[in-house]
Amino acid sequence: MPRQKKFLKEKTLATLTGEISVTGKGIGFFSHRDFERDVRIEEEYLNCALNGDTVRLRLLPTKRDSQHLGEVAAVLKRAKTEFVGVLEVERGSMYLRPDDKRFYTDLLIHPHQTAGGKNGYKALVRMHPWTDRKKNPTAEVVKIIGKKGEHETEIQSIILERGFAAEFPPAALEEARRIKRREEEEEEEERRLPPEKKRRRDFRGVPTFTIDPADAKDFDDSLSVRPLGENKVEVGVHIADVSHYVVEGTALDKEAERRGFSIYLVDRTVPMLPEILSNDLCSLNPRQDRLAFSAVFELKRDGEWKIERRWLGRTIIHSEKRFTYEEAEEVLDSKKGKLLNELELVREIADFLREERFRRGAVDFEQDEVRFELAEDGTPLRVFKKPRLQTHKLIEEWMLLANRSAANFMFHRRGGKEELYPFIYRIHDYPDPEKIAELNIFLKALGHELPLERRGVVTGRSLQKLFEDIKGKPFESLIKTAALRSMAKAAYSTLNIGHFGLAFEHYTHFTSPIRRYADLLVHRLMAKKLADQKIAREEFAAYERRAADASEKEIAVAEAERASIKYKQTEFMQARVGKIFEGMVSGITEWGLYIEEGETKAEGMVRLSSLTDDYYLLDEKNYCLVGERSKKKYSLGDKVRFRVKSADVDRKTIDYELINTTPIHK
Repeated sequence: MPRQKKFLKEKTLATLTGEISVTGKGIGFFSHRDFERDVRIEEEYLNCALNGDTVRLRLLPTKRDSQHLGEVAAVLKRAKTEFVGVLEVERGSMYLRPDDKRFYTDLLIHPHQTAGGKNGYKALVRMHPWTDRKKNPTAEVVKIIGKKGEHETEIQSIILERGFAAEFPPAALEEARRIKRREEEEEEEERRLPPEKKRRRDFRGVPTFTIDPADAKDFDDSLSVRPLGENKVEVGVHIADVSHYVVEGTALDKEAERRGFSIYLVDRTVPMLPEILSNDLCSLNPRQDRLAFSAVFELKRDGEWKIERRWLGRTIIHSEKRFTYEEAEEVLDSKKGKLLNELELVREIADFLREERFRRGAVDFEQDEVRFELAEDGTPLRVFKKPRLQTHKLIEEWMLLANRSAANFMFHRRGGKEELYPFIYRIHDYPDPEKIAELNIFLKALGHELPLERRGVVTGRSLQKLFEDIKGKPFESLIKTAALRSMAKAAYSTLNIGHFGLAFEHYTHFTSPIRRYADLLVHRLMAKKLADQKIAREEFAAYERRAADASEKEIAVAEAERASIKYKQTEFMQARVGKIFEGMVSGITEWGLYIEEGETKAEGMVRLSSLTDDYYLLDEKNYCLVGERSKKKYSLGDKVRFRVKSADVDRKTIDYELINTTPIHK
């Protein structure tokens, strides 16, 4: 008997426990390994469950279109209780209309807990316990953010909606100031070297530099280069030693763990650490002694570059030059400027490392990123694609090498079952064969195919060959996006299963402790291993919990960053209603076409009802709309001209309308 049928026969009215997802229309879905399709929960059976809540679900004895139906028996745990939205006053009562469109009802604000909120203002509210589905949930205002539609209000809303905050608690700020004062006092008392610096390997006499974005304020990695004789060189990857300053269990550490990451929005960075540390004491600023955790490599060139020796440990460095990516690129292109020889050497080795990585089966999922030029009031003046320079690739390869070396060091130093050492790896599982099969159907509609091994397994080399074939073609980003969505998500874990996308057996995040808490944990664990300190077995579970927490926060941070981009893209197009652009068909649905503008990457919809020259039918198999009379076809990847019809910054949606011309097929 098939597993699903046996399960249902034994438990016709079974109760299941897990996480529920809810749409903006108030329809819930529940995934379970024993079901081919998600269990569907109609709104009247949600019983106050919200998107992401952990629930106990009761299966109903009926089905709809072969899909099982369910009812929420109990909400066991709320995914969140604080929400951002717009305050609206109606018939003397104040409501909050949540920004999260998956919250399918409005919240009634308690009349004595409005915090002076006004109609049309945005606020952060805390929801009270909600158990009666026949009534609106009630809430109290925690913070008035500002007037709806203003730049600062909308950016703060994006931050707060995902559970983050721009301001640091007083205890964490005071601790950061104390650390800074203590460091200054030590320098003053002991002019030469404080004791900590004497214990470290000294790289201050070695040519050292950073390469970062022009607007960067925190520099957490640098490179040093020292010739060792004919065809031999030492390259150091030096990472800010945040673990020296941020001690486990302190108020500063707890706040860093709560945040998990720095958030990079269109107009600002919300740092993981107070700026007195992130931009000053920990940052590898030029012309200042700084403490680092380093991965140092001795390499020899004998036809190809070979790493002969690796060393990991704590160092003291002195960066003599802060390059922007563009400045370092100019030095390499013009062959003139400070540290030219060092830059050329690390680029040459990085090129070799990159080629070697792709030979092993790594996949380049790199896609275009957009940047914004903003007016003082936050209005987007220009949206443009970020250029991908050789210096970006240079830094990327050295960071990948350092991360891989840190993971190899920890894995190979384990020594046996009784001496297993906890560590936080960066893992990326093999893709699900079912998702790859779906991807291949999509690719065939575009005239491509992904070669598979037995049982539908895909290799990195197959994916990379596909990406090489489509390079420079109109639908390159479309296929890369589809391929990326079919992949497993990279995550943090104490269980090492390797990294499929990078083709690394062992990998971690070691190179960004100023902006990622996982890297700070990695530094602490490596320091303990280097000092031969034991870690109790009961701590293993704590590190797995921290790894899972970092993976969840990473998703929330990515959502915040994407939301800020989408908001500014929508605002940019709102100011250009009526303007004509060129773009590519990026999606086909029964209700219309999605089009992505070429330069801004702003995606909008052409509604089927606006295509009045014919009656168009969806051809799902071939991902296209076909005119019933004219046979005119709109397919994925087609180039089209369109006019901006409207843009709604509240919903972050854009409507386009096609200029009546024949699409340019791929």
